[in-house]
Amino acid sequence: MRNHELIERLSHLVGDNGLVLDAEGQGPYVRDWLGKWQGSTPVVVRPRNATEVSAVMRLCHQTRTPVVPQGGNTGMSGGATPDGSGAQVILSLNRMKRIREVDPVNNTLCADAGVLLADVQAAAREVGRFFPLSLGAEGSCTIGGNLATNAGGTAVLRYGNTRDLALGLEVVLPDGRVWNGLRGLRKDNAGYDLKSLFIGSEGTLGIITGAVLKLYPAPAGRVAAWVGADTPAQIVALLSRMQGVCGERLTAFEMMSAHCLDLVVAHVSGAASPLAARHAYHALLELSDTEPAGLPALLEAALGAALEDGVIQDCVVAMNDTQVQTLWRLREGISQAQVRAGKAVKHDIALPISRLAAFVEEADLALVSDFPGLPIINFGHIGDGNLHYNVLLPPDVAPAEYARLTAALNRRVHDLVAQRGGSISAEHGVGQLRRDELRRYKSPVEMDLMLMIKRALDPNQLMNPGKLL
Repeated sequence: MRNHELIERLSHLVGDNGLVLDAEGQGPYVRDWLGKWQGSTPVVVRPRNATEVSAVMRLCHQTRTPVVPQGGNTGMSGGATPDGSGAQVILSLNRMKRIREVDPVNNTLCADAGVLLADVQAAAREVGRFFPLSLGAEGSCTIGGNLATNAGGTAVLRYGNTRDLALGLEVVLPDGRVWNGLRGLRKDNAGYDLKSLFIGSEGTLGIITGAVLKLYPAPAGRVAAWVGADTPAQIVALLSRMQGVCGERLTAFEMMSAHCLDLVVAHVSGAASPLAARHAYHALLELSDTEPAGLPALLEAALGAALEDGVIQDCVVAMNDTQVQTLWRLREGISQAQVRAGKAVKHDIALPISRLAAFVEEADLALVSDFPGLPIINFGHIGDGNLHYNVLLPPDVAPAEYARLTAALNRRVHDLVAQRGGSISAEHGVGQLRRDELRRYKSPVEMDLMLMIKRALDPNQLMNPGKLL
């Protein structure tokens, strides 16, 4: 079918306001926010509800038109960007912004997939509840994109990934059929867990159009601390201690190397180290509770014991929300500092927590030997085993040299991750970025199972082609 015929038929389904046809208007849709990937499309389709998504998918299925689903387009792996063929239609969910239901008794919220994460959080707060998923992009990412990539964030340690926060989904299949699985049930053993199939599938199996999400009692207070230590092993030991002493009150546990903190202090306005002395590694930990009165004493006692036992070398405790936010700005400033300092080769990896310290030690030695002079930017959500083990290249590195070093660094780091039973994608997804590496690190059986599922649900290979598989 010619593009003008397809566009005319799509206009009948979603109206002229539901289409973006001009090159300027399509700009934010055809390139990712990182500037790494750019493609083209004959049309951006913006349905208003699942019924319109279904109609669009029926038409695309009939005409064999490939579709790239897109939420807030804030991904890190190129999973929502079309290729350069001009044949792939972008289906954006950014007009689907309805909070369908908030049930504070059942502690659930039902929302369209295009609702911003920040708006989900706000809707929960309005009824005295808490939705714990928190990301740096929460003001622009959508809940559908979070589900499609199984986003992580800073509170996985206590609340789990996005997969753990979803009770039910509504999904439009590649042929246009709609699966309504919007059930607010915490127990449901009536057959396969279909929702888990679509969560993390990056739009390759269907389009998530709605979700029932878990809510929690709103924390009434929080305290945080910044810790200095000599080794990653000490940071891991402190995590184990804090979990034993504080239990579920331990909401977040982040780590960064000294070089990360140096970058933030150098490149982020107003940033300063919370500790007087320099330490090789730092941790930011946070406690929260619905009964916050005892949190400061609990945190101080646990850290005091860790200092006495030599597990850590120094710490400072933030007692009010302003001080807590100041510490978090240091952690959140790493991404901005990296961009200003150079071009980072990024690794979003996961390992068993018990193997994190040994991996860091081995990887540091390997990279210093094989890639001398390149700074290692090691930080991440150590409480759930997710490291962003990045390597900084100079800002003026030539494109060919950047590509060569990226391939070599990826191979070196990811091989070490695989040897220790880890994953090359923890929370950012595979997308285009890691697609070609996947076969090296997945077993033939795993790859075969994934391909069988893809062929069963999307036999015409129309859903987000070129991504993940």
